[in-house]
Amino acid sequence: MANVEGAHHHHEEVSVWPFVIGIGMLLTPISLTAYFAWQNQMAGLITGGLALLFILLGAAGWANEHFSKDPEYGLGAMGTYFFIITEAVIFGTMFAAYYTARVGHAQEWANWVPEGISLPMAGLLTLILWASSYTIWRAEEVLENEGSRGKALKWVFATFILGALFVVLHVNEWMHLWHEGFTLSSNMYGTGFYALTGLHTSHVLLGLLMHLYSMWLLATGKLSQQRPTVLRATSAYWHFVDFMWLLVAGSVYVIGTLGI
Repeated sequence: MANVEGAHHHHEEVSVWPFVIGIGMLLTPISLTAYFAWQNQMAGLITGGLALLFILLGAAGWANEHFSKDPEYGLGAMGTYFFIITEAVIFGTMFAAYYTARVGHAQEWANWVPEGISLPMAGLLTLILWASSYTIWRAEEVLENEGSRGKALKWVFATFILGALFVVLHVNEWMHLWHEGFTLSSNMYGTGFYALTGLHTSHVLLGLLMHLYSMWLLATGKLSQQRPTVLRATSAYWHFVDFMWLLVAGSVYVIGTLGI
């Protein structure tokens, strides 16, 4: 029996999909070289398109293979927790640079604060993310406790909508501030503001992709009460993103607009 189980696990370790992804990764630098170094834009675009196709196809095939063959070990959420730790280090570095600039330029900082920056907008964005933390928590709860993929799908969709609304409102604010002359290079406050909010928004966008992936898994039955790890990982990551927004908003909107 042990030999049979060992052979079974060895068979699952053999997959063609990492090779497909590898082809896409190989074509990526070739496409960039063709576009920028060889000045052959058409070849670069075609190669880049093929690279993206191979990567997406390989990722989808690998994921489908996992959910159709592999047992649920529940280690994905743990991997996400370690990933969150590394992301916290990145945010910490950005905060250190921001507050160093804030202290070093305290005398002229008040002159750099634009009129268009809005504390009520920061409050609205915060409420949106707080609401999205609740909806993703509800999705996780109904899947694991009730086993309802349909209800979980609705709660994840609600989270996706709230996250997308956050991005739209935030980008709209950036555009207004940019038109007022508050740009990335206008002063140290502008650099810190766009660096921190841009870093955070990039994480929100990644979270939205994770929501889309979770919704697809729920809709196809691959994510269930017996296989909740992907939703657990998505929920943990989204709570991290929401928590980091409190620190970002407090730094760039509250402390950043103080005239001291």
